[in-house]
Amino acid sequence: MTRRSSFAAAAALVAAHPLPTPSLAQGTARNTLRFIPQSNLAAVDPVATSGYIVRNYGFMVYDTLFAVDPDFRVQPQMVEGHEVSGDGRTWRFRLREGLKFHDDQPVRGADCVASIRRWGARDTMGQTLMLAVDEILATSDRDFEIRLKRPFPLMLDALGKLSTQALFVVPERVGLSDPMVPNTETIGSGPFRFVRDQWVPGSLAVFERFAGYVPRTEVARGAAGGKRVLLDRVEWRVISDPATSAAALQTGEVDWWEQPAFDLLPVLSRNRDVRIELTDPIGSLMMMRFNHLHPPFNNPRVRRAVQAAVNQRDYLEAAVGNPRYASECRSFFACDTPLGNDQGTQAMPGRLDEASRMLRESGYAGENVVIISPSDFPTINAMSQVTADLLRRLGMRVELVATDWSSVLARRANRNPPDQGGWSIFHTSWVGPDVATPVVHLPLRAHGAAAWAGWPTDETLEALRMRFLDATDAAEQRAIAAEIQRRAFETVPFVPLGQMKQPTAYRRNVQGIVNAPVPFFWGIQKG
Repeated sequence: MTRRSSFAAAAALVAAHPLPTPSLAQGTARNTLRFIPQSNLAAVDPVATSGYIVRNYGFMVYDTLFAVDPDFRVQPQMVEGHEVSGDGRTWRFRLREGLKFHDDQPVRGADCVASIRRWGARDTMGQTLMLAVDEILATSDRDFEIRLKRPFPLMLDALGKLSTQALFVVPERVGLSDPMVPNTETIGSGPFRFVRDQWVPGSLAVFERFAGYVPRTEVARGAAGGKRVLLDRVEWRVISDPATSAAALQTGEVDWWEQPAFDLLPVLSRNRDVRIELTDPIGSLMMMRFNHLHPPFNNPRVRRAVQAAVNQRDYLEAAVGNPRYASECRSFFACDTPLGNDQGTQAMPGRLDEASRMLRESGYAGENVVIISPSDFPTINAMSQVTADLLRRLGMRVELVATDWSSVLARRANRNPPDQGGWSIFHTSWVGPDVATPVVHLPLRAHGAAAWAGWPTDETLEALRMRFLDATDAAEQRAIAAEIQRRAFETVPFVPLGQMKQPTAYRRNVQGIVNAPVPFFWGIQKG
C-alpha cells in the first residue's frame, strides 16, 4: 500500500468512526489523565535498557540528584547543596530534608551511593565518571562523597543528565543488585507511585500521585524545580493501532497521545478539541544500527557499502512524509546542535551502483541479514522496511522479523548469532540531547562488550572521545568532534538516516504540558 492510500484509508476510518475504540471506563474522574505512550511498558529498570519508554516511566517513579532546565543548565534536585575541594578531587553532597521512598523509608546517602555505582556500570557517561572515581561513600544519612583519582569537571552533567540513561535514585537494595540483570522492583521516591497490582503489560500501566513527595520550592522548569503533581492518577493506555488511537483522542476517551502517527495529523488537526504541538525543538536523529559481532556486519567494508547505498530521503518519506517534520542530517551528532557537522559525508553518496560495487569487493558471502522491526512503532517499522528493500536491491539476503517494540528491546540484547536468536540490524531514533556530544553519545561508544547493543570495538574512536573529555576550549572540542565524525564514517557504528521532529497531540482541556524531549507529568492539569 502506498503512503497516499494508507493515509486515505486511515482518514476514512476515523471520519466514518465505526472504529473499535478501547474500553476506558476505569479512571474516568476529572483528575485522571489518560495517556497513550509511544510503546508498551514491558520492563521497569531504567538502568538495564536505553529504551525511552522505560526512561519516561523512570522520570515519574524516581527522582534525580540534579536536573536539567530548559536552557540545559544543571540544577540541584534531590540535593540541597554541594561543595568541591580546591583540587577538584572531592565532591560532597547533602540531600534535602523530607525525601522518602514510596514505602515511607527515608532516602539516605547509602541509597545514593549504591544508585550511582549501579548506574555507572551501564550508562556511557556513568562509565566515564567511574574511570575517575577512587571511592564513593555515605558519610551520614543525608550526606555522601565522591572522591576522585583525578578531577572530573563534568560531574554535575553526569549526575543530572536529562535523558537515557538518567541517574535515578533507587533504594540501596536495588542499587546493590547486578546491573547486568534487569531489576523488577518499582519503589522510587519520585512524584508518582507505580501501581504494580494494576499493571497489565501490553495494555495498562497506572501511576498515582505520591502524597509523601516533597517538591522543591522553585517553579518547575523542564526536569528541574518543583515537581508539583496536580493529577491524582495517570493511566498509560497501550493502543498499538494508530487509527484507534486517533479515534480515542478525538472522542475524549484519552487525553494525550504521545506520538501521533504522521499520516493522521491532518485528520487530528481538523478537530477543534485537539491540539498538535512540537514540544521538542531539536528533534530526533534516526539511525540504522549494525551488530558488529557477527557476519556480515563484523566486516567494516560491508557496513561501508550499506552506508553508501542509503538515501535519507527514502527513509524520511516513509517514516515521516511531511517535510515540516523531517530533514536530511548526515551528521553523527544531532543537526542544529553546536557539534553537528558535515565532515566525511561524502561516504554517503546514496548511489546504489557504487554501493553494489563496494559490496562485491567487500567479501560479503551471502550471509542472511536479520532485521528486527517493531510493527507497533510506525516510524521505526517504516525505516526497517526501507532497509529491507534497499539491502535486497543491493544483493543481500534479508529476513525481516516483525514483532512488537518490547520484544525488539529484548532481542537486541541477545549477543548470539542472528540464526540463534540474535540479529543483524535494528533501527531507532535518539533525541537531540542524547546525541549532541561525545560525552553522552551512547551509539558512538566503541568499547566492545560494554558498548550499547551492536557492541562495536574501535580504539581510535574511544581515544578521540577521551581527548574531547579533556578539551576545555570550544574550538578544540568542535575540531575533535569533526575527527570523531570522520572516523565514524570509516568504521560505521551506525548509519544516520535523517532527523525528525515528532509532534504530540492532546485534548484542549489539558494544560501544562512541558516543552521537553521527555514527557513530564508534573504541572499538568485538566480544565
